[in-house]
Amino acid sequence: MISEFNEEVTSRMLLVAEEKAKIMKLKIIYTCKVPGAYDMPIIVDSLLQKKDIDGVVTLGAIIKGQTKHDELIAHSAVNALTALSIKYKKPVSLGITGPGMQERHAYARIRPVAERAVEAVVKIFDELQRIQK
Repeated sequence: MISEFNEEVTSRMLLVAEEKAKIMKLKIIYTCKVPGAYDMPIIVDSLLQKKDIDGVVTLGAIIKGQTKHDELIAHSAVNALTALSIKYKKPVSLGITGPGMQERHAYARIRPVAERAVEAVVKIFDELQRIQK
C-alpha cells in the first residue's frame, strides 16, 4: 500500500520495500496506490478480508507543513490501521514517516523505514502463527 502524496519519497520507498521482499522471498500479491496516508484504511480493510493476504505493508511520508494538519493525518491513519490489524488478526506494518518531519528527514528515512515495514509484517505474521498453534 503506497501513498501517492509526496510521491518523490514514497515511490523510492516502494522500490526499497519490493527489493527487501524479494530478498526475503516474499510474494507481493497487490500493490495498491491511494492519494494519501489518510486514505489507506479503506483499501487495507478490503485487502485484509482476502484469504490470500497474510499482511499489509503501508508506505507513506507525512511531511510537516505550516499547520498541524500532518499530525491529524498521521494520528487518524495510525489509529485506523491499528484497529484493522487487530480486527483481522493480520499484521499491518507502519511504513509511514512523520508527523513533524521535514522533507530532508523523509529522504533520509526512505530505506530504513521501508525495510523495517517489510520485516515487521513477516515477524508479526510468524509470531501470530507461533502463538496460535
